[in-house]
Amino acid sequence: MYVLPNCKINLGLYIVSRRPDGYHNLETAFYPVPLKDSLTIETASEESFTMAGIPVDGEARDNLVMRVYRSLKTEFGLPPLSVHLYKKIPLGAGLGGGSSDAAHMMMALNELFDLRLSTDDMERRLSTFGADCPFFVRNCPVLATGIGNEFAPLELSLKGKHVVLVKPDVFVSTREAYAGVTPCEPATPLARSLMQPIETWKTTVANDFERSVFKAHPELAAIKQTLYDMGALYAAMSGSGSTLFGLFDRPVDEAAKVFKDSFVFTSQLLK
Repeated sequence: MYVLPNCKINLGLYIVSRRPDGYHNLETAFYPVPLKDSLTIETASEESFTMAGIPVDGEARDNLVMRVYRSLKTEFGLPPLSVHLYKKIPLGAGLGGGSSDAAHMMMALNELFDLRLSTDDMERRLSTFGADCPFFVRNCPVLATGIGNEFAPLELSLKGKHVVLVKPDVFVSTREAYAGVTPCEPATPLARSLMQPIETWKTTVANDFERSVFKAHPELAAIKQTLYDMGALYAAMSGSGSTLFGLFDRPVDEAAKVFKDSFVFTSQLLK
């Protein structure tokens, strides 16, 4: 079986409050983007896992894909598998690539072995692997609250718009990003702001991480400004970084040349 796990961007991200458990309550929107990894799954005489494409640190057995497989293998007695993951989605980029790999692995195993897990079942199981993992089961725009794990449908379509993702060689740790943020309720609920014309988002939809992250990494602020200079209707950092994205009314074929020292992806949005 061959599947293509896609990534997501955050449209707005507000750190609303600090929780007693040390985590933070968020308000953000997840939107699917067609930059995809590839995952090949075959039955085999013995278990194996290989990776190619963008290098991934850590032990293979700790990869979310294999953790999902082992959890279902134990419960359902699955046979040995040969799994190959080709990474195209940058790591540590605020794009949810690893979470998507995990979700698509579970969906693939559910189909391949007729496990009869419902959508709700898979979302519940995936929540133990990461807050945003369940998003990729339905793969539709959602408003995410709680720690980013409580989803409500978002009636928003950017179909036909063009997206540019720019990921420079900059690493932003989650701890670093949160350290510079003071929790605060947004002046206007995010869902209401996103229902307004996209041209208004520049002044109404924010990512709370940008202020401190841009101060530490001014090159990220420069990329965002360049996207606006190129005619973006809206530009922002995704998650805690370090990917910047721009939404355009036109194809942006010049992006790879403009951001020649960064990873660049351009595509028309499909839904």
